[in-house]
Amino acid sequence: LRGSALSSSGGGGDRFIPNRAFMDMERSAHSIRSASATSLSSMKDDADDAATDADNTAAGTDEANNNSIVAEANKDEYQAALSSSFLGGSGPAGDDSSSHRILSFKDKAPAPKGDTVNNLKILYSSSGPSMVNKSQAAKLVSRQIASAPSRILDAPDLLDDYYLNLLSWNDSNILAVALYQTVYLWNAGTGDIQELCTLEGGDDTYVSSVSWVQEGGAHIAVGTSGGGTQLWDVQAGKQLRSMNGHTERVGSLAWNRHVLSSGGRDSIVVNHDVRIARHNVATLSGHSQEVCGLAWSPDGLTLASGGNDNKLCLWDAATSSTSTARHTLTDHQAAVKALAWSPHERNLLATGGGTADRCIKFWNGQTGALLNSIDTGSQVCALQWNPYEKEILSSHGFARNQLCLWKYPTMAKIKELEGHTSRVLHMACSPDGSTVVSAAADETLRFWNIFAPPAAKSGGKRGASDSVGRAKSKKLSKTMHIR
Repeated sequence: LRGSALSSSGGGGDRFIPNRAFMDMERSAHSIRSASATSLSSMKDDADDAATDADNTAAGTDEANNNSIVAEANKDEYQAALSSSFLGGSGPAGDDSSSHRILSFKDKAPAPKGDTVNNLKILYSSSGPSMVNKSQAAKLVSRQIASAPSRILDAPDLLDDYYLNLLSWNDSNILAVALYQTVYLWNAGTGDIQELCTLEGGDDTYVSSVSWVQEGGAHIAVGTSGGGTQLWDVQAGKQLRSMNGHTERVGSLAWNRHVLSSGGRDSIVVNHDVRIARHNVATLSGHSQEVCGLAWSPDGLTLASGGNDNKLCLWDAATSSTSTARHTLTDHQAAVKALAWSPHERNLLATGGGTADRCIKFWNGQTGALLNSIDTGSQVCALQWNPYEKEILSSHGFARNQLCLWKYPTMAKIKELEGHTSRVLHMACSPDGSTVVSAAADETLRFWNIFAPPAAKSGGKRGASDSVGRAKSKKLSKTMHIR
């Protein structure tokens, strides 16, 4: 069953109830009564004529006959005058009854209000083939977006697990990907591949998350299925430390300068200060199931956490273990894994829901207000903002396993990218902001040239690419010391 047939019809029933706004009820009723009265009058006249012929032998019938003849002659003229006076018609000579219809189909039936149609859809629905109008998309963007990936890499043993985060791209142009028990580093500039580490253990031991430090790109955090969080020095190729705090696997990681936040299947978030020996500075308890998504705001003041309990929690940076979340939002109807803070608007957070939700929602991170929500039609696995323009890219699962580019805030669909044969679980953006890599359960990595800096404006103004270049060239002023 295809959802396009449901969504394009605009209605949920199989009956059409006409719009009676153009009906002339009084004229219609008069026409019906007139037709009935005419037939009855004809029958009565025939009977009266027979009776009149029988009574003509009696005296005084001449005067009655004269009156009957006069009334019969003026009958049609009287009815026409009466209709013109009360109904606005012009009578039989200029009958305008054609302008009055019993049923009018000029207007379509009104669309149902609310989400009554969407609630009747089946859980798994597909929007069918891409319906993005090319001319409409051309008006939304001024650049050409290739429909095919620029590069495809094999990723054997990539775990098909929605709750893990196995992809990260640093500002040194090195892509880290976790394949089962091993973390590999791929240099996008040279194409070299390096094996960073391999976990030792049985079949139930695997890497559950990876995340590069924000600046410098020399250190990477690795979450494990056993609940540990490891820090590695990539240049030296050695592990610096292992931090505990979780009793089950660590599926999500997020950096905020020297603070590393980790989310586990034990439903808690742990903040680690990697500069000190007693690294556990806060344990946040706001979820009741696995924490599968973490993201710090660009200003470093707010941490967003999403869980399998359908909750979105917003935490202050200064939150301690005894504090509660600033906001706990329960609008999603499925697991909240996809989290992305906007680089263009302060406190703007985008979140994506799982299979039973399928929505992208936008929030004010400061007030917790829901700004907008759109049903994408399929599981939302990851979100990535365009660093140059107000656009957001989403990756999806069953049934089409596609990537969708949306224009914010109208959420008009610009482009759909297809090629993966299984759900697209992870996305990461290149350091120059132009390329997005997607990792799917089909064990492939696909690179898409989807973002591009706008052309530099004339008149002495520096373009966005200049500002991004300056931001990229700016290095960390202080060296981070990890114990």
